Amino acid sequence: MVALPSNRLPIFYWKWGVFRTAHDINLIIRPGEHWGILGRNGAGKSTLVRIISGSEAANGGEVLRGMSLSWPLAFGGAFIGSLTGKDNVRLISRVYGVDYANMLAYVEDFAELGGYLGEPVSIYSSGMQARLAFAISMAIEFECYLIDEVMAVGDHRFTEKCNLELFEKRADRGMIIISHNADVIREHCSHAALLEGGKLEIVGTVEETIGKYNALS
Repeated sequence: MVALPSNRLPIFYWKWGVFRTAHDINLIIRPGEHWGILGRNGAGKSTLVRIISGSEAANGGEVLRGMSLSWPLAFGGAFIGSLTGKDNVRLISRVYGVDYANMLAYVEDFAELGGYLGEPVSIYSSGMQARLAFAISMAIEFECYLIDEVMAVGDHRFTEKCNLELFEKRADRGMIIISHNADVIREHCSHAALLEGGKLEIVGTVEETIGKYNALS
């Protein structure tokens, strides 16, 4: 199934069933919409993230992407550990058709990793990898950003820097925030859905969704 809004702009749409972990998932996300998906531990959030991002295939239904979609922000699992930070930037710039020099300059300034960009990523701490991954994500102008839980990318100052770059400078982009934190959804989302037992439910407004989520806890 392919759906388009009345203005005929491309949309991000998905529909699938995945064993008992995620099923009866139907959702349309239009350009510029910020969707929050609330779910408790074990609700199927991680599976949902993997399927939306394309790292795991659904065994039924389909995922149709009418917008360019980021990988989960601050996720560094796709880096090649034997390559330096700069070489990983070079590789990703080629994959996405982005000018390497401009991308590297942005990453150097934003990630604040200094000389470590010339070292193999395998020696990076998880926080350093998260910084590099987030900076690369911002260097590519995606139309929709996938955000898995709260991004832990450093100290409070750096976290605020990330929030400014994503939620303010790119407020016109689509966003999918999958979290168990109702406050995050309330602050950043205009639409919300509840993931419970692997099933996604459109409850109503963001506050109505949060109310039903809190009642489950």
